Amino acid sequence: MKNKNGKKYDIAVIGGAGHVGLPLALVFASKGLKVLIHDINESSMSRIAAGKLPFIEHGAEPLLEKALKEDLLFFSTDPADISSAPALVVTIGTPVDEFHNPVHKAMKECLEPLLPHCSDNTLLVLRSTVFPGTTEWLDNYLKANGKNMHVAFCPERIVQGFAIKELQCLPQIISGTTEKAEKESAALFGMITDKLVPLKPIEAEFAKLFSNAYRYIQFATTNQFYTMTAAAGVDYHNVLEGIKKDYSRAADLPGPGFAAGPCLFKDTMQLAAFSNNQFSLGHAAMLVNEGLVMHMIGTLSKDHELENTTVGLLGMAFKADSDDIRSSLSYKMKKLLKFRVKELLTTDPHVTQDPSLLPADEVVEKSDVLVLCVPHQAYKGLDTKGKPVLDIWGFFRKPRKR
Repeated sequence: MKNKNGKKYDIAVIGGAGHVGLPLALVFASKGLKVLIHDINESSMSRIAAGKLPFIEHGAEPLLEKALKEDLLFFSTDPADISSAPALVVTIGTPVDEFHNPVHKAMKECLEPLLPHCSDNTLLVLRSTVFPGTTEWLDNYLKANGKNMHVAFCPERIVQGFAIKELQCLPQIISGTTEKAEKESAALFGMITDKLVPLKPIEAEFAKLFSNAYRYIQFATTNQFYTMTAAAGVDYHNVLEGIKKDYSRAADLPGPGFAAGPCLFKDTMQLAAFSNNQFSLGHAAMLVNEGLVMHMIGTLSKDHELENTTVGLLGMAFKADSDDIRSSLSYKMKKLLKFRVKELLTTDPHVTQDPSLLPADEVVEKSDVLVLCVPHQAYKGLDTKGKPVLDIWGFFRKPRKR
């Protein structure tokens, strides 16, 4: 997909067909900017260009329809097309490898084909999570390649699926390797919100990582509490309700459940790598959150002879009311259970890229026991036909009469 119409753009979003890039592109377009979505995923871009979202994003459809109608959204796989945009927002971050160490290669592979088409004085904004020091590293890398660009890091901090709303109501952290880069990024994101938080680049990098690691540790705390009460034969949800009732200091203690997805685990491990594996709290959180799957399997094996049991997994996305399966712990459970049970069946009302999924009613009918992996609202009122359900979320739980 190439854009050969010679148009001038106000901004180009690199990786703009993804979960971070697309909502941002739509919000910028809603402010009247001409936005180029540059991505290598032609299928997703063709879908977006036809007015269809490639994933669940609440509030995005009307913005997409409006942007296409007003000729404010454009699409290209050709690096040359970014040359007319004075600002580039890169939504590629630093992933972690199989040893939980950050990988800078993804950033370089994304930028190398773009550099011949980048002009000096172009604003280059990193948007996704990066390893501490990456923004300064990128600034030096560009200078070494003869590019005098204005480099900034302005991290996204949205809840996936609610980016359209949160982009415009949450404060935007901004930073730049120079005063000019910071001012330009402030002017850009000031079009979205007047709530701007200026930091130094490495401060902004830590702020993003700490936000996700703190959330991951919160989930680990409640998951550890859950396993402790389960071992004692106590209903943790009763305890949780008691703790939180009219007690503001515990208001942000979440309920138990899978803590997964493409960010929380990864960003916690990036901090561990940065601290030379001295982030003991982060490692402990990983053991608890990843170990919750094994705890649930252990619970199943106590109550059922797994080799003679058909198990049905309800929900395969990484979180409720999402269609995203990246780093989903439901698939970890599937992998671990597959060779221990008589038969394993899976279902999800939103996931479309897994051909092995079955309708929920069929999974319920054929299963001896069900595991609620993801508390999708679509499961409210689901007839489980009296089958036992392992539900750590308390989703199907009836409140205790007092």
